[in-house]
Amino acid sequence: MRKPPVGPALPGRRLGWFGLVFAQFLVLVLFAALVARLWYLQVPMADYYRELAVANHHQELVVPATRGQILDSSGRTVVSNKTQLLVSADYHELQGMEDGGAGVLSDLSDVLDVPLEELQQRMRLCGPEVQRPCWPGSPYQPVTLAEDVDGPVALQIMERADDFPGITAQAQAVREYPYGEHAGQMLGYLQPVTQEELEAREELRTQFTGIDMVGRDGLEAVYDKQLRGNAGLRTLGVNNHGEVMDVISERLPEAGTHLVTHMDMNVQKVAERALAKGMAGARPKYKADSGAAVVLDVTNGGVVAMASVPTYDPSIWDGGIDQDTFDAMLSEEAGEPLLSRAVQGTYPPGSTFKVSSMSAAVENGYPLRSTYACPGSVSLAGQSYENYAGAGQGSITLKQAIIASCNTIFYNFGYQMWLKDGGLHPDGDPEEAMAEMARGYGFGSPTGVDLPYETGGRIPDREWKRSFWEQTREVNCERGEKGYPEVAETDPSRAAYLKLLAYEHCVEGFEWRANEAISFAIGQGDVLVSPLQLASAYASIANGGTLYEPRVAKAMVAADGSSVEMIEPTVKNKVPVSDETIKYLQEALAEVTTSGTGGGAFAGFPQDEVAVAGKTGSADAEGRQVSSWFASYAPVEDPQYAIVVLVSQGGTGGETSAPIAREIYEGIYGFSRSGESEDVERGEPLLPGGKPHTELPVVRSDGSIETLEP
Repeated sequence: MRKPPVGPALPGRRLGWFGLVFAQFLVLVLFAALVARLWYLQVPMADYYRELAVANHHQELVVPATRGQILDSSGRTVVSNKTQLLVSADYHELQGMEDGGAGVLSDLSDVLDVPLEELQQRMRLCGPEVQRPCWPGSPYQPVTLAEDVDGPVALQIMERADDFPGITAQAQAVREYPYGEHAGQMLGYLQPVTQEELEAREELRTQFTGIDMVGRDGLEAVYDKQLRGNAGLRTLGVNNHGEVMDVISERLPEAGTHLVTHMDMNVQKVAERALAKGMAGARPKYKADSGAAVVLDVTNGGVVAMASVPTYDPSIWDGGIDQDTFDAMLSEEAGEPLLSRAVQGTYPPGSTFKVSSMSAAVENGYPLRSTYACPGSVSLAGQSYENYAGAGQGSITLKQAIIASCNTIFYNFGYQMWLKDGGLHPDGDPEEAMAEMARGYGFGSPTGVDLPYETGGRIPDREWKRSFWEQTREVNCERGEKGYPEVAETDPSRAAYLKLLAYEHCVEGFEWRANEAISFAIGQGDVLVSPLQLASAYASIANGGTLYEPRVAKAMVAADGSSVEMIEPTVKNKVPVSDETIKYLQEALAEVTTSGTGGGAFAGFPQDEVAVAGKTGSADAEGRQVSSWFASYAPVEDPQYAIVVLVSQGGTGGETSAPIAREIYEGIYGFSRSGESEDVERGEPLLPGGKPHTELPVVRSDGSIETLEP
């Protein structure tokens, strides 16, 4: 047999050998890629997949913190918490049903014994065109359908979850107000979190439990972050059916801090009772449609009491509010009880403003210890101005001008200082000394109190007048042309006057006229102040010239008492008045309640024990009855409290507001009158020694609170 020739390998044989090598190489590459992939998944991506795996088998639950309480200065609980069962609905889940959730709500109506129509109304989102009740919170949180549900009813809903898809029943802490409507406007209330708030406030968004409430108005709003505390986080192990198997980890919630205030609820109740009583006594002679009383600690600006009438009970917001009640809260007929007259109300201050005008005159060249003519009337810039009672008193000192409230002296101050500034057409920048002094006393700007929506009042001057004219010129020109037809039907002479006034404001409304400067000097015209501003100003006179920012809050105390954060007094400024002028004012104000316009209201009051300094005020406004003011402080020798009372359309200061202030002082110092006589009986003062508490109530480690006894 022939042997095959020896020579080069055939192509097929060479390809088989190369394929074997390539296959081995490919296996090695793939193996290396697999190893690299495994390394990548197990090392760099380990945390990611660990979290993903945990997410598939774990569930995180945000645990709400207990909201801190609000306490008065002695430790009495003013706002606390209580737990109730509520039933809520997932808005989007019900809306996604074919019938819009009507069937579920119908079944729920039978179980809760609540009309179906009410449940449907509560499911609506609140808006400008939606009548209450409706849901004021975010559509992404459970919509509350029923509160304070009985336990068996809530259990029935939870056990029949398949029959009530989108419906939950759970416990929720809500606020409780042991004192009812007392201090309601200062305290505020809670409402569901809105979507806008979730987007704007990170601490709400990151700790959102789905049933959170947020502070609305008052202290609840200003100190919401501190009161709410920090939510906890519980990580639960669940199986593929969603059943909880165990607790993987838990971060306990941190309870909100307690807010200790300068308030004393006994003084608050006395102030509210005295105000309501005084207003009732002023009727039917006067409308006395609203009022306010403020009690400040002159040594630090602490708000001891702040009454406003009409008021409301914050608990009306619990569980929503019907449209009629909501409308009443905002209506003029009901007196707009949501509006705090002490903080948000502004009124001409009348003669209580003379302390500022006198300070301006003296600090700008008028002798402090001279005498001035007090005629019954004066003619200035072609117009006659009279004293309130029309009687003159001859030549008197500035002290007597304050005690007897002589208007004509202050009219002259206002006019002469207007002329000094250049009158109608000043050259350069006028000093505006009257306005600048008023601002130095804190008028014309917010006091800085730790309450929302505070007004700044108004201190008019040339700059303000021009700005106001530019804003109102178009309206005034129209009124000057068309007149006031609605007024003409009932009061033709007044309509003619208003038409002429509108025309003048249209043409020359930018001018700061002599009559405006004259009215300014006695706290009339366009001057507007709040009762809180006036109380702060008189507190600064009492303490020697320091103007504090008023504070309701005194300290934040941990729920277990482990830490205390004091809220220190804040000085707004020093009143731009010399010590001599301040002392002179103090001497003058001290005689108002003994021989001046406040003497009648304080007849029989034990001034030898607690001397009261003060000033009455009676303020007029177009189309309104005279409003009553009394601004004061006591004791004269060692000032502790400033008390200001306002009764809108309530008569003169001496006849209405001064007696109200006296009743508050009597409560604070433990004085009372025997029946209708002026005999004074001594009792226990509402505060120990008639002074505010300097120490704080004790919060124990178990959460209990030890109150300070008077």
